[in-house]
Amino acid sequence: MNFDFLVAWGYFAGWRIVRSLPEKFAYGLFERIGRVALYRNGSSMKRLRSNLSRVCPEKSGQEMDQLLQQAMSSYMRYWCDTFRSPDWSRDRIAQTVTVEREELLTEPMKNGTGVIVALPHAGNWDHAGSYFCGMGFPLVTVAERLKPEALFNKFLEYRQNIGMEVLALDSRSMATLSKRAREGALIALVADRDLSKSGVDVSFFGYPARMPAGPALLAVRTGVPLITAFVSYTATGIHIEFNSVDIPTEGSESERISVVVQKCADLFAKGISSAPQDWHMLQRIWIDGDFQERSA
Repeated sequence: MNFDFLVAWGYFAGWRIVRSLPEKFAYGLFERIGRVALYRNGSSMKRLRSNLSRVCPEKSGQEMDQLLQQAMSSYMRYWCDTFRSPDWSRDRIAQTVTVEREELLTEPMKNGTGVIVALPHAGNWDHAGSYFCGMGFPLVTVAERLKPEALFNKFLEYRQNIGMEVLALDSRSMATLSKRAREGALIALVADRDLSKSGVDVSFFGYPARMPAGPALLAVRTGVPLITAFVSYTATGIHIEFNSVDIPTEGSESERISVVVQKCADLFAKGISSAPQDWHMLQRIWIDGDFQERSA
C-alpha cells in the first residue's frame, strides 16, 4: 500500500464521512485538527507564521500566535466546507454570500462580454464559484494536476458538480481560456503564487515575489475586463470584494502584463491586510532569502 493510495483514501473517506457528521460536531472536529497541527509546528505552520509576519509586521509574538490560531481555524473551516458543500442547497449558498461591487462581474456577464477574475488563496473560493454558477454564469477555471490521479479526478468532479468547467493546467489551457473568454465566459484564476521562471516579478508587501501572468495575459490579448476578488469568511458564510484593474494601452505586451500583475498584487495585498487570517498560504511565496530558482 503506497503513500499516494493512503492520501487518496483519506480524501475519499473525508468526502463520505464528514458529510454524514452533525454539522457542529464536524466543524468542531476540524477546529481541533487545526490546533493539533499548530501544536506540532511542522514546516507548513512555520511557513504560515513567516508569511503572516510579513503581512502584519507590527504584531507582537503573542498577537501573532493569536493570528496563527485564527488562520488555522479559517483554513480548517475551508476544508470542512469542501467536504460538506456538495450537500448544500442553492438557497444556502446564495443566502450566505455578500458581495461588494458585484456589478463589476455581473454587468459584463449579462452583456455577453465575459470577465476575468484573479484572486488569491483566501476564504472559500469554491463557495464564491458556486454562488456565481447558481446565477447561470458559465465559469471556467484551471487546476494543476495532483498525484495520485484518482485524487485529481475527484477534485475535478467536485468542481464540475458545482457547475465549473475545469481545465487541466498544461500547454493548451491558455488557448482554451482565451477562446472561452472571447465567448463571454467567467474566467476565474487563483493567481497569488508562481515560483517558476514563467512567473512575473512583483513587489508584495514590500518584498520580491512572483505571480502568474495568466489573468493579465488573457486581459491584454483578449480585451476582456479584468477584476480581482478577495474572499473572506463571515460568521455565516463568505464576503467577496471585487476591484477593477485598468489595462494599460502603451508599451510592449510584456511591459503591459508586468504592470497589470503588479496591480493585481497590490489589490491582493489590500484584501489580505483586511483579513489576514483568511489568507491560506502555507507555502513559500517570496523569492528572497534562501530561495532557489526553479526551471519551470
